[in-house]
Amino acid sequence: MLNKLFRKTPLAWRQVMKEKTRLAVAVAGIAFADILIFVQMGFEASLYTSATKANEALDGDLIVVDKQFQSLSTTKSFTRDRLYQVLSYEGVQSVSYVYLAMGQWRNSQTGIDRAIMIWGIEPDGASFKLPELKQNASELRLLNSALFDLASRPEYGNVAELLKKQGQIEATLNRHDISVSGLFTLGTSFTADGNVIVGDSTFLKLFSQRQPYEIDVGLIKLKPGINPISIRTQLSNALPKDIKIFTHEEFVAAERHYIESGGTIGFIFGLGVIVGFIVGIVIVYQILYTDVANHLPEYATLKAMGYGDKYFVGVLMQEALLLATFGFIPGYLVSLGIYQIAYVVTLLPIGMTLNRAINVFTLTVIMCTLSGAIALRKLQSADPADVF
Repeated sequence: MLNKLFRKTPLAWRQVMKEKTRLAVAVAGIAFADILIFVQMGFEASLYTSATKANEALDGDLIVVDKQFQSLSTTKSFTRDRLYQVLSYEGVQSVSYVYLAMGQWRNSQTGIDRAIMIWGIEPDGASFKLPELKQNASELRLLNSALFDLASRPEYGNVAELLKKQGQIEATLNRHDISVSGLFTLGTSFTADGNVIVGDSTFLKLFSQRQPYEIDVGLIKLKPGINPISIRTQLSNALPKDIKIFTHEEFVAAERHYIESGGTIGFIFGLGVIVGFIVGIVIVYQILYTDVANHLPEYATLKAMGYGDKYFVGVLMQEALLLATFGFIPGYLVSLGIYQIAYVVTLLPIGMTLNRAINVFTLTVIMCTLSGAIALRKLQSADPADVF
């Protein structure tokens, strides 16, 4: 009779569902561990995405920077002559340059100055892969004209709203009066809360100490069908060693490497994932251990009926997998909400991805399985002789 009962109703399911309070505690604990892991992974990915967004958006097959380049946030200027030397090489279609510096934007509503990234570009040259630039190229040719990043933090003022109402607004940038005539979308990062794009003439007026030939980024467009790596190698060997030349992919990778090589950021977020993993193991272990301890006589009875260790291992692993699934679902849903709140508050590109969800669920299964394996030692101590 007992054999038929166990065949009809899986023991693992009945054990998990038997005590609702204990199940709720287990689900809450696993969900908490998953949320902690999701948050750490989400912010780490957001850091890398935001840090390389400007690199991704720059419109060049090859990127020229100073030889000491490590990151756009720390880049140094180099002479524009190096860029013009590139034009003499076969396969090069055009070149353009970008000025880059941190400036001060004054919120017209509060009168408070706030640091902002200022990009100076050639209005008719290649700069960013942003459709808004082509639409507003004529505006950037005008002195004291600027475009404002729609994805900048709200502390800069309600620029977008005013611009839509008035078509053009006056602002103060680096203590100079400028006219904002358009918007673009680039986004914030951990080093810049906002961005402004101006023409090269306006940039040099905002930073009067800069010389026109001191550029920060050179962009090289190649003719169709030309291999960027081949030209990069050729130029690197021929030109003076005071510059570095990257393919676009290498330039993005270099920015990411700069962040990763610091060690601190990756370590902090990685430690958070490890802590969440350990917390989950402890919680699930306590639940499974308590379950085994409370039902030790029943397990001993099943042993006396002929059930072997393999059966009990299966039961405990099934319990662990059920708890992993039950705990992951609320953890996933709550993390979606946290991501949305974090995006609204920080404007950083944080969001759920399928790959991350799969990775966290896999970690949850491993976490619960390890807990089951540890609790198994208690189950193995069940002796049929204890029943009598």
